[in-house]
Amino acid sequence: MIESAIHWLLAGLAVPEVGLVSAFVVSFLSATLLPLGSEPTVFAVVKANQAMFWPAMAVATLGNTLGGMVNYWVGYGARQVFAPERSTRWLGWLERFGAKTLLLAWVPGIGDGLCVLAGWQKLSPWSCALYMAAGKFVRYICVTMILLGVPDGWWHRLAHLLG
Repeated sequence: MIESAIHWLLAGLAVPEVGLVSAFVVSFLSATLLPLGSEPTVFAVVKANQAMFWPAMAVATLGNTLGGMVNYWVGYGARQVFAPERSTRWLGWLERFGAKTLLLAWVPGIGDGLCVLAGWQKLSPWSCALYMAAGKFVRYICVTMILLGVPDGWWHRLAHLLG
């Protein structure tokens, strides 16, 4: 049942007419605690229509930042409910560098946790969103530019191997 729902969702997101919507939805979901990566979707949108480069960067950054803010509010709410007194090394790092730490919110494996901990620390949500967006925007530009530099022949060979 869940497999067919996932296949339906992925098939719908693959429709070229909804490329920016796909980029937004996948970017949003990948910034939450779900194990998704948004870069392939953003790259696919840009590869299909290079005139969509900047709109795709903006939409993906917005979606990913909003997803990161969901994590922020989860951390904020968890602190309201649990409020333990002990601190971790990451909390100390956040206290030292503040919202600037969220420039690293894009880093796989730690970014989602940083967003949760920023909420836990009750850092300014506006500052957190700003730094989060800046880091994520630069990441999308860099990754997409690198992927655009890969020759088409390589992608065709990869598709043949996978397909």
